Amino acid sequence: MHAPDRPASYAHPARLILILSLAPTVGLGIGRFAYALVLPDMRDTLAWSYSAAGFMNTINAAGYLAGALFASRMIRRFGLAASVRWGTLACVLSLALCAITGNFYVLSFARLLAGVGAAAGFVGGGALAATIAQSRPERANFLLSLFYAGPGIGILASGLAAPFVLQGFGPGSWWIVWWAMTALAVVMTIPVLLAPFHARAALTETTAVKFAVAPVVIYLTGYFLFGAGYIAYMTFMIAYIRDAGGGAAAQSAFWSLIGVSAFATPWVWRRVLALDRGGLATTIILGVNAIGAAMPIFGHSVWLLATSALVFGVAFFAVVGSTTAFVRFNYPPQAWPTAIAAMTISFGIGQTLGPIVVGAITDALGSLSFALNVSAAMLALGAVLSAFQRKVRSF
Repeated sequence: MHAPDRPASYAHPARLILILSLAPTVGLGIGRFAYALVLPDMRDTLAWSYSAAGFMNTINAAGYLAGALFASRMIRRFGLAASVRWGTLACVLSLALCAITGNFYVLSFARLLAGVGAAAGFVGGGALAATIAQSRPERANFLLSLFYAGPGIGILASGLAAPFVLQGFGPGSWWIVWWAMTALAVVMTIPVLLAPFHARAALTETTAVKFAVAPVVIYLTGYFLFGAGYIAYMTFMIAYIRDAGGGAAAQSAFWSLIGVSAFATPWVWRRVLALDRGGLATTIILGVNAIGAAMPIFGHSVWLLATSALVFGVAFFAVVGSTTAFVRFNYPPQAWPTAIAAMTISFGIGQTLGPIVVGAITDALGSLSFALNVSAAMLALGAVLSAFQRKVRSF
């Protein structure tokens, strides 16, 4: 592989990538996933069905899909760093909108905006992180995994705060949680706006390169199933725990364990992420993710749920990292934004369909357990399909 130019400003790649990881921290860890923490109170207060509750994540995912579709064009026009920064600011605005109204349509727009912004930040950030990581080829996979651990910071922070805010202010205080999440996002966005991402990063990776779907269609299908499967777990598990009698402490502990597990991701999976053997790395990691998602099916034990959170979390963040590693191994640097966008589109379609379908299943059958069964099955099937992906001879 011909590595892109390595500017001197990348003398501290780990620090830059950690700052860059705050973009998905805001866009995904808070902007998308914190919704699960306030969902039960919003559903009770606003009299939503599970389908309506699922729709809020579906519209968020639709925005993410739209953002992914236009990400490559946006990056070519404005550059990687600008796409990351503007996308993150859009996510902050969306959080503030969620705090000021209970109107279903305004909330839907806010969730849509959060999705668009998160995709711009994620696709641009993933390509920029891959570029920065290439400045230290011997540590590239480890450095890249730091970026994908970013959402865990947002999940951990929101998990430590939101349940106790709800408990302290009582029923109907979901909007106060959104204000707290907005303040948290503002603090985390400041380093992203100030970081010295080198201007040349916007020039070396943004040349348009043709991306062929056919050689990776089976891999894209597996990633689609990951998108559809994981979102049900992340959307409804807090409601599942609350329905089982879990209070603020239990909800906070469960959510925080998912976030904490992200910090182990770079060390747990660095050798697996280094496997340049088609979809094998994704198969291994996604298989572990499926096991974590399946555990709540077998009961409500505290230890079982804690183990589920840790196993699901440590693999969840690495699945996305494995797709970027796959792109880095199989495509030239000029193709990275386009290839990452293609992966994100496939993922986005899956997570767009997942919440509304699972919500409808739950409304029809009156049980979240069945929805979680479907979630785990989709993740397992995605792992199986990824095993059939071979290397792409694109350069």
